[in-house]
Amino acid sequence: MIIDEIMNRRIITLTTDATIQDAIEILANFRIRHILVVDELEKMVGIISDRDIRDVSPSIFHSNEHKEDFQKPVSSIMKTEVISAHPLDFVEEISTLFYEHHIGCLPIIEDEKIVGIVTETDLLHTLVVLMGAHQPSSHIEVRVRNITGKLADLASIFKEMNVNINSVLVYPCNDMNYKVLVFRVQTIDPRGIIEAIKKEGYDVIWPTLPRLIT
Repeated sequence: MIIDEIMNRRIITLTTDATIQDAIEILANFRIRHILVVDELEKMVGIISDRDIRDVSPSIFHSNEHKEDFQKPVSSIMKTEVISAHPLDFVEEISTLFYEHHIGCLPIIEDEKIVGIVTETDLLHTLVVLMGAHQPSSHIEVRVRNITGKLADLASIFKEMNVNINSVLVYPCNDMNYKVLVFRVQTIDPRGIIEAIKKEGYDVIWPTLPRLIT
């Protein structure tokens, strides 16, 4: 999946000479957490977040002090080193940027123009959809030997049982000789498919049938 499929195309910007008060009102009115700052040519030069606003706001005990500070330009508090991405970048690569740089949003740039924005909420929603967790389903984890063909072998069992697979994830094990295949399957009662998997000699590590029965 590429970023173009999940990015928000509603782009809200401010110019460098807009005031901090302007930013506060936009954040509140549009219920957003980030605003991109552009120059007179509509090129991105910075970004401000609700956290930046909080950092320069007085405490509730001194809320009437230094109100003139809110008339300062957003350029005085914006972050100028902004990480961006391209619409054709893959979602998993972008997720890595969020994780490594501890950021809350990512502007999407194409031909030096802002074409969208992706937030951590967008990524979380995409993850839920990719995992199939947004619809009724069951979660099954199977430990298999780390050799070619195990996913195909297990998929054939699901096919024989007429159970549809919503998503598949692969996790490493502490033992490098094994890996864990995580299936989200379109059934509320997975006991039949679990029994079929075990009958073929596979180790189902979640769920176990005794826990299901109790």
